[in-house]
Amino acid sequence: IGIAGPIAGFVIAVPVLFIGMYLSHISQLPRDFHGEVFEFGEPLLLKLAAFLTFGTTGKDMVISMHPMAFAGWFGLLATALNLFPIGQLDGGHISYAVLGRKSSIVTLVMVVCLIGLSFWSMSWAVWAGLTTLMLIVFGPHHPRTLDEHVPLDRTRKALAVYAVIMFILCFTP
Repeated sequence: IGIAGPIAGFVIAVPVLFIGMYLSHISQLPRDFHGEVFEFGEPLLLKLAAFLTFGTTGKDMVISMHPMAFAGWFGLLATALNLFPIGQLDGGHISYAVLGRKSSIVTLVMVVCLIGLSFWSMSWAVWAGLTTLMLIVFGPHHPRTLDEHVPLDRTRKALAVYAVIMFILCFTP
């Protein structure tokens, strides 16, 4: 059940991203340009969509994203954040389903990684703060389930692998 939301978001975000990228255009920055270019993080899937749409672009080129492409990017961001294997996020539920009580170690490692990402890019500081607050309020351990002793079947393990692949494709460092 924990993977249903991320799959639904991913299934919608991917075509929206590709359609939006098709509707976007590429522009050359003027040589005397000294303003700011707003750059969003680029998940692997966004880079793939841009490459398939525009090919290799020069350093003086910028993609002017259509609002639909921006919506697809935001969908990827929301999916990646939700797939973090932390506490009560869907990624935490998936991690718990696969690893059981050992998922607490993954949660703590991921929070440390988020704090580390905050030193690389301050945009991660808010997310690191929110997840740390979530751990303080709810604790680092996932609540026990009634059937946690029942091993996962192949299909559910495959879905967990798919969740990791989605996370990698959507993650923005």
